[in-house]
Amino acid sequence: MKAIPIQNNIGLPKYKQIINAIEKAIESQDLKKDDKLPSINKICLPYNLSRDTALQAYDDLKKRGIIYAIPGKGYYVKSVEISIKQKIFLLFDELNIFKEDIYNSFLKNIGKNVQVDIFFHHFNVQVFQKLINDSNGNYTKYIIMPTNLINVAAIIKTLPVNDVIILDQTNDELKSFPAIYQNHKKDIFEGLYKGKTRLNKYKKFIMIFPGFREPLGMKIGFENYCTEYAIDYEIISEFTDNEITIGGVYIIPNDRDLVSVIEKARQQNLKLGTDFGIISYNETSLKKVVSNGITTISTDFTTMGKLLAQMVLTGKKEQIENKSALIIRNSL
Repeated sequence: MKAIPIQNNIGLPKYKQIINAIEKAIESQDLKKDDKLPSINKICLPYNLSRDTALQAYDDLKKRGIIYAIPGKGYYVKSVEISIKQKIFLLFDELNIFKEDIYNSFLKNIGKNVQVDIFFHHFNVQVFQKLINDSNGNYTKYIIMPTNLINVAAIIKTLPVNDVIILDQTNDELKSFPAIYQNHKKDIFEGLYKGKTRLNKYKKFIMIFPGFREPLGMKIGFENYCTEYAIDYEIISEFTDNEITIGGVYIIPNDRDLVSVIEKARQQNLKLGTDFGIISYNETSLKKVVSNGITTISTDFTTMGKLLAQMVLTGKKEQIENKSALIIRNSL
């Protein structure tokens, strides 16, 4: 492909004309994989275009994975799959059933002609930074789940500012970015308040809060509720050799701790919902049936994935708080 035709006054931006011309050349097989594209100067000089116009077109194609650049040599065809209109970088903290629900809902609602590449940082800042650095400039959208990692705002801000969406947890350093997020501090406070009638029979509230993966807002919201209503409470970092406190209610963000508490109750021959109570965090189908039903405070992860897809498709720049609910079952 030696030249790219550009027309004036046809109602189509010139950078999009460049994109369309390259896509048509690939479609007609005039351009094949690894073929070299016209240089920026060869595009601009015949039509007196600014370099920014040509660079914008090439940058769009690069983000979609259609072309790639070799510094000092030029641009080349990377893929002939021109149907891909959006290429999305999706960075989760870890794979679990909640993230799977978000992911599946997002894929269901994002539509066709979209490529979604999913990565995991596993709460490791070095892994987080490497994945961000390696992806920078190669995607049309960057969906980032920063969780409670420290000092990652500066890393995120190296990405194209208009292409970033924050997911699940946000903070003041990231308030300039659109987000779909949980308000854990508010959610746990309101969840406990809605369950107040049943919670009144318990003498002590115990939160098991390891604090490594769990959002700090959960702990703050729990403390605020117990302080406001003068409730005797305790926060422990782990549940290993502990005895179940009779007359206590356990607020458990981590499902591993949930299993440990249920197992210990069986060893002590205690009846859940009578001798002690449990409120778990994050709804799963299994919690509907385990021990005749586990009460949960949970956001709607399917809705979160749907809202995320809508934000990508519409380009809206909002910060949307995903709703949470208390689901009362026999464990309370």
